[in-house]
Amino acid sequence: MANTSSKPITTTTADQRLQKLCSRFVLELTLNPHTQSLIHRTVFEKKYTKDHEWIELNDDKTQGITTYAASALGDVVYVELPTLDLQVSAGDSIGAVESVKSASDIMTPVGGKIVATNEVLEQKPATINKGPEGEGWIARIELEGKGEGEMEGLMGLEEYRKFVEE
Repeated sequence: MANTSSKPITTTTADQRLQKLCSRFVLELTLNPHTQSLIHRTVFEKKYTKDHEWIELNDDKTQGITTYAASALGDVVYVELPTLDLQVSAGDSIGAVESVKSASDIMTPVGGKIVATNEVLEQKPATINKGPEGEGWIARIELEGKGEGEMEGLMGLEEYRKFVEE
């Protein structure tokens, strides 16, 4: 494409145009239903429990409650976070979520040591309602022992969706 303006195209302008074009492409790609599941599996693969918790299969093993659970709870007003360095086994309660409707324990799907908690939830518990499977994460766990094997019994996204529909 020829430059028809009197101003020369600078590197900064070209970089800005390229950045804008890439941003549009990424947005279109993420909004396309055919690529959403691929992106989810590649970048954010998670496993789910029958108690509506999730664990992300990244280095941190980030955990939280599902969108379904957050919706069922309603407006979250308080989150009890686990203690750092707490040793847990699969199925242990690591905290609680309280809403205007009810309260629910947060169970860990795997064993290990709690290495981080989402302290934002102490001041802004409603973050769970806004993004329960993203910015509303609860804890990160360092797997110990048979933690990897424990994940084999968890559901993938499609299996979890079918479970919720039943």
